[in-house]
Amino acid sequence: MEKVKKKPSLLDIALIFLILAAGTWLFYRIKVGLHYHWNWYAIPQYLLRFDPEEGKWVSNLLLQGLFATIRLSIWGTLLAAFLGVIMGLCRISRSLFLRLLSRTYIEFNRNLPPIVLIFLFYYFVTTQVLGNLNMQGLIQSLPANFQALVGFLFGPPSFIVPFVSALLTLGFFEGAYIAEIVRSGIQSIEKEQWEGGRAIGLSRWQLMRLIIFPLTIRKILPPLAGQFVSTIKDSAIVSVISVQELTFQGMELMSSTYMVFEIWITVTVLYMALTVPVSLSIHRLEVYLRKNIS
Repeated sequence: MEKVKKKPSLLDIALIFLILAAGTWLFYRIKVGLHYHWNWYAIPQYLLRFDPEEGKWVSNLLLQGLFATIRLSIWGTLLAAFLGVIMGLCRISRSLFLRLLSRTYIEFNRNLPPIVLIFLFYYFVTTQVLGNLNMQGLIQSLPANFQALVGFLFGPPSFIVPFVSALLTLGFFEGAYIAEIVRSGIQSIEKEQWEGGRAIGLSRWQLMRLIIFPLTIRKILPPLAGQFVSTIKDSAIVSVISVQELTFQGMELMSSTYMVFEIWITVTVLYMALTVPVSLSIHRLEVYLRKNIS
């Protein structure tokens, strides 16, 4: 069946012009009403700088913050997926203890603001556990190649403790939502699939592994990918514990240069450069799975 392309209506065109007019008026008010002097020429130097010692261009504050955000998002999503799958399975377990454990974990995370979790992890877990492990000293005692690898994967060793604290917070928080995605995905499988597996003599583990899990994965992949976008956005909250991700670097630059609008517009563009491709990929994944499932 050929898809019919919809033409923009007069209302759509009017709304586009209205948005453009509002944007133009806003920039005019910033320029005239606030007597703000735009200084876009200074922005590139905060993205890249020339290092005379290495003789090449290297990333500066904003790009360093972007890379830290990418690290946090990837590792946070992996940790959240690990916790979410375990807690999602516990949520449908026959064991009352496991169901109560997962329910407590989920409700604890979903009913507390992320900033409260960050401070709980930072001031209790970080100071009491990670601080005693002397992670920074352990990393600095490694050979140079391993230090470079750790720096690439997790960032500078001097900031490894707040980074790990932020990572644990993100994984712990996002894992609660992934647990509900996993739980709802498993419970959405038709009862005929469960009955058919039991009829041919499969154990519960074999039934889950051979039938339920493959069907569940196809259903929960789009919302799981969407959770990755949420992790990218939620990573901004860890700036309150001085993790040098994108939002933190933006605040530091804004306070030192007073280029409020240029800095935050650039930060917005960098976040969009991360989230928009992921969102478009999720949409394509949903279309692909919808065609194959149907």
